[in-house]
Amino acid sequence: MSTVLTLNAGSSSIKFSLFRAEDMGEEARGMVEEIGGRSRLILSVGEVSTIEDYAAPTHGEAAKAILDALAPRLAGRNVSGVGHRVVHGGPDRTAPCIVTPEVLAELVPLEPLAPLHQPFNLAGLRGAMEAFPGVPQVACFDTAFHRAKPYLNDIYALPRPYRDKLRRFGFHGLSYTHIAEVLAQEEPALHAGKVIVLHLGNGASACAMEGGRSIATTMGFSALDGLCMGTRPGALDPGVMLYLMREEGMDAPALERLLYKQSGLKGLSGLSNDMRALSEAKTGEARLAIDYFCARIGREIGALAATMGGLDGIVFTGGIGENAARVRAKALAPLGFLGLAVDADANGQGARSIGAGRLPVLVLPTDEERVIARATVGLCA
Repeated sequence: MSTVLTLNAGSSSIKFSLFRAEDMGEEARGMVEEIGGRSRLILSVGEVSTIEDYAAPTHGEAAKAILDALAPRLAGRNVSGVGHRVVHGGPDRTAPCIVTPEVLAELVPLEPLAPLHQPFNLAGLRGAMEAFPGVPQVACFDTAFHRAKPYLNDIYALPRPYRDKLRRFGFHGLSYTHIAEVLAQEEPALHAGKVIVLHLGNGASACAMEGGRSIATTMGFSALDGLCMGTRPGALDPGVMLYLMREEGMDAPALERLLYKQSGLKGLSGLSNDMRALSEAKTGEARLAIDYFCARIGREIGALAATMGGLDGIVFTGGIGENAARVRAKALAPLGFLGLAVDADANGQGARSIGAGRLPVLVLPTDEERVIARATVGLCA
């Protein structure tokens, strides 16, 4: 029996899964979370889950923990392919591909554009190449979903030499791909219309879709733009960076630390980038962080609706989007004029449909691993 392994490295976690290649049945799934902090490995097989504290100060150690945990299930079985989430594919990668040395060399220069992800994505690729010699490695790009969006929504107002190179790439494309597929199967009218999908987690973005295609998204050239995130500020006046360089003497590494690791929910609260911890905290700064996070969501919904010339519904997904009822309610509270409202009981119970206004509001779990596995099977069959 052939098996497909997926590795999905995020900024503070690595998710993994095992699928049967023949029928896409999932055999195991899990993650190492809070890498660099109080790390733990979660492994789910069917209805049984185990949680183990694990010292994983780096993504490399987390990847080793995953392979060790899966070793008994991989013994004696054929691994037909290993699929990887790769955050940045650049301007030309519009579909998954089998990784060759040439492809890997092409992806390395993109690391500065996604420093919380790309280096770890590629480290996972290299590690899997060593662990599974001769097994095809498949890269699935988060940017690919957005490469067909309108040119007007893909450029910056810069002179041509820069305009052609510095594009609004967009991210979280694997998550958006899954949600588009679910809507096509279960909500065909909404899929055909104008919907905004909110992928909210430690990384957060919103995507305007029409007919299941990306029209515009809040992330741009890098994974810093748009919504407030766990440790990233989201939209920021470029003049702030100029000021910090000139008046505070910050160089590029210092700015990178500030913008990728010290800002967002963590910077505003002075406490944590974890929405669960902030929701339990009683400090004014924790409330400020949540209020800002939700206010930016509302603002971007309005902007994306204007970009599409209308709105037919909202979908929440991602760790925060799927689990934080308070965030969902607070983010949509000012948007009644768009026909958006939240049913308090349904929202509190974590229902699939939580809308109480004219437009549907759905909460759908994302499954990036299944998207990766399906692409891997398709290329390795």
